[in-house]
Amino acid sequence: MNDKLVFLGLLYFVQGIPYGLQSSLLPVYLRGAGHSLTRIGFTKILYFPWVLKVLWAPLVDRVGTKRRWLVGTVSGLALTCLSSAALAPEAHIWGVAGTLLAMNTFASVQDIAVDGAAVGLLKGRGELGLGNTAQVVGYKAGSVFAGGGLLAVIDVAGWSWMFMLLTFVYAGVALYVWGAPVLDDENVKQADGSRRGGQGAEAMMPWRIWRKLMAVPGTPWTILYVLTYKLGEQGAVTMFPLFLLDHHMTARELSFWNGVVAMGFSICGSSLGGLLLAQFSIGAMMRRVFVLRTISMVFQSSLLTVLEPSPLMKGMAVLSMSVQHFLGGLITTLTFTTMMHCTQRAEESIQATHYSFLATLEVLGKLMFSALAGGVVDWFGFQVAFLFFLTLSAGTALHVWTATFTGALRENQLKEQPK
Repeated sequence: MNDKLVFLGLLYFVQGIPYGLQSSLLPVYLRGAGHSLTRIGFTKILYFPWVLKVLWAPLVDRVGTKRRWLVGTVSGLALTCLSSAALAPEAHIWGVAGTLLAMNTFASVQDIAVDGAAVGLLKGRGELGLGNTAQVVGYKAGSVFAGGGLLAVIDVAGWSWMFMLLTFVYAGVALYVWGAPVLDDENVKQADGSRRGGQGAEAMMPWRIWRKLMAVPGTPWTILYVLTYKLGEQGAVTMFPLFLLDHHMTARELSFWNGVVAMGFSICGSSLGGLLLAQFSIGAMMRRVFVLRTISMVFQSSLLTVLEPSPLMKGMAVLSMSVQHFLGGLITTLTFTTMMHCTQRAEESIQATHYSFLATLEVLGKLMFSALAGGVVDWFGFQVAFLFFLTLSAGTALHVWTATFTGALRENQLKEQPK
């Protein structure tokens, strides 16, 4: 089990680096250069390859092996970082955007392969909880490393040296995956064989795959859930740091408190989620955590009325971001575990495609709202926008609460999941 966790955690770590660069480093850089919140929000378009990954998921399922796909995509990330090291963001902003787009493309394909491996490797509720913890924590650790750690030292080391470091990181991981014994696991081999043998004809008839995906028990509810569960939180997490940048914190302070400390709390929440899943039912946990998230957003929204800088306000802001990220990390682990529970009900020939489909919708829900959140704030102001975010969060809590009693999160429904 430890080998599985190290393998998954490391791959999700390097997969989180592009997200950290784009979600933490780029917005602070652009805001410092005087760009509007609307323009900053539209940089989320660079995440578009994550939305399209479901289109090529069947190809990853049936062509080649997971080892080859993983080595190829991680090596592609290394080469992209090497190219980025030759660019200066002040003079080549479109070149930087292109490299980030390429990094997201490689990372999205890598995600399909590693998710497929995880579905085959993880067995039983205990392994699912720990495996999804490794997934979420690894991804967020990579995001913190890129968006917090590198942002804090970029003024000293410089843009080129930062991307040279990332080149060596990706190259080392590619070599590790090439020789990783965990990919020799018999369950993964069997899953690979069944996919390559059974999906070739169906790939030419995608409507058949679509019918199979939608026929998996719990899929319709899970689709609606993953599209909406982060809407209010995503708006707050994206815009509140920029409110602080405008009124209370410098870019360096924000990179530390939001990029490192708050994300550290997010990792703690994700880790705790995996441990609690071994002890408590996922439905009862989700019901309580979503209510707590709504309460934390009420607290954060109240801070928007304070515009004068003060140590007390700064402390309350850090507390608010930390709590929000902690609960967000906990919810993310619960969500990805719910998605994997649902996917394990599908036949093996479509499991990686099914999980990629759900993961694509999860990204799409966050991406679309993140791109629009800046425009909402520019049009209506922070206070009205956060009232809207709070309403969305409360609606999601009600959706989850109802499902734990009458829908997909009922205890008898979850007990039907494979062990």
